[in-house]
Amino acid sequence: MAKIDIGLDADLVVEVMVLSGIGSPQDAVEAVVRDYIARGHRTEARVGLRDEGLRETDAEPRDVQG
Repeated sequence: MAKIDIGLDADLVVEVMVLSGIGSPQDAVEAVVRDYIARGHRTEARVGLRDEGLRETDAEPRDVQG
């Protein structure tokens, strides 16, 4: 995997380190980014399942009342 270097505000990184309990600045920020990505994937999966359920409900034949 390719590596990049970025600059971040020191206070932001220290807060991430404290909240995550990770002593290395790089590891703490990487953990936060990985968690953010994982949450996005979980959200996409839930929305996809919900959309599938809606499509199945809409596809059912409706009773004609008359």
